Amino acid sequence: MDPVDRTSYAPGEIIQCDLWFPPKIPPVGPEVLSAPPVLTMVCGYSRWIMAMAIPTRTTEDLTAGMLRLLKGLGGAPKTLVWDNEAGIGRRNALTRPTHTLAGTLGTRIWQTKPYDPETKGMVERAKRYLKESFLPGRAFSSGQDFNAQLADWLPIANERVVRATGARPCELLDKDLARMRPIPALHPHFGFQTRIRLGRDYYVRVLSNDYSVDPSAIGRLIDIRADLATVTAHLGPRLLASHERSWGQRGTITDPEHLHIAGTLRAQLGERPRSRNTASEVIVPMRNLADYDTLFNIDLAQPTEQGHRY
Repeated sequence: MDPVDRTSYAPGEIIQCDLWFPPKIPPVGPEVLSAPPVLTMVCGYSRWIMAMAIPTRTTEDLTAGMLRLLKGLGGAPKTLVWDNEAGIGRRNALTRPTHTLAGTLGTRIWQTKPYDPETKGMVERAKRYLKESFLPGRAFSSGQDFNAQLADWLPIANERVVRATGARPCELLDKDLARMRPIPALHPHFGFQTRIRLGRDYYVRVLSNDYSVDPSAIGRLIDIRADLATVTAHLGPRLLASHERSWGQRGTITDPEHLHIAGTLRAQLGERPRSRNTASEVIVPMRNLADYDTLFNIDLAQPTEQGHRY
C-alpha cells in the first residue's frame, strides 16, 4: 500500500468538512422519522470542532450550514476541504451557490479525490468522537433538540487534550482566528430562494414540503425564501407567510389564518351579485326571414331557370 505522510497546518490555513448520519433516529414530526445529516467542521491548526444537524444534504442547506458555523466561529480559513459531496460539487466542479459562498468568504473550497478519507483524517476522527462520546445515553425529541444538546456539549469537547497537538482546542483557537478572514457583515442569502406565481392551491413547495401562503396573493408573483429554521413568503415588502422549517419530507404545513382567509374569500365570491347581462335576462330578437329575401333580391313569385319556385 502507498504510504501516507503526516501533515501539519498553519493557523488559519484550513478547515475540514464532512457529513455524518447519527444511528439514533430522532422524530422530526408526527409519525415522521429522519436521520438528519450532521455537518461537521474541524479547524486544522487548533482542532476546534463545530457541528450541527441540518434538515437535508442539499446545496441550499449545506451552504447555509457552513456559513452559520463559520459565523459562530468568527472567521473563515484560506481553504475549506470537502470530499465529493454532490451538494458541494463533483471533482471540484462546484455548484453555483458553493462558488458564491467561497467568493463571499474569500476562501477556496477544495474537494478530495474519491475514496481518499486520509486526506481529511481530522474530520473523520471528529465524527467518530461525536458518535462515541456525544450520542450514548441520549434521546432527542426533534432535530432542533438534537442541535440544542450538541451545542451544550461541544464546548466540553473542545476542552479535551488532543493527542496530536498535546493541547486543548480552546487554547489554540485564538491563534487560528487571528489568521482567518472576518465574515462579511453583508452577504447574499444562502439557502432556498425562488419567485413563483401563487396558484389557487395557495401552497408552495420548498425542499420536499408544502407550506401555505396568504391566499389573497393568488395570481401574484411572490418571493419564497428558506433558511435552516424558517420559510417565508413576501409580496414586495408584505409578509405573506412565515413557517418554522419542517425537517420531515412530503409534509403539508398550514397556517390556520390562511385557512380562515381562504374561507372568507370563497364566501365573498359566492355572495357576489349576478350581472344584469346574465343568460336568463338577455332577450334575443327573432329576425323576419323575408328580410333575407329582400337583401339578396329574391322574388319568390318568379320561377327559377329549372322552372321551379323557391
